[in-house]
Amino acid sequence: MSAGRDPGLQPERTRLAWRRSMLAWTVVTALAVRLGSTGGTVGALSAGVAVLVWGAALVLCWPRATGTGPARTGGRTLPLVALGALGLALSGVLLVIRGLW
Repeated sequence: MSAGRDPGLQPERTRLAWRRSMLAWTVVTALAVRLGSTGGTVGALSAGVAVLVWGAALVLCWPRATGTGPARTGGRTLPLVALGALGLALSGVLLVIRGLW
């Protein structure tokens, strides 16, 4: 038996997972922009923040999603992406609450 590690399809699964995550993030950002466009100043500000967070995530995670190298965050990609997703979810909830009241 070889003592070396055989990754098999793991790198491809990782790339596909990052691509799915970025696609979902793109959809959420598009919905935030659409919802924010009808929300006045607060909605526009929220949509702008959503676009900035999405752009930062895209720049940070693109090497992982394309398989061209590790993320540019020195191993802190997942916490940053989770924090950004939580922020987008929170801003979406606030936009919906503000739109309902």
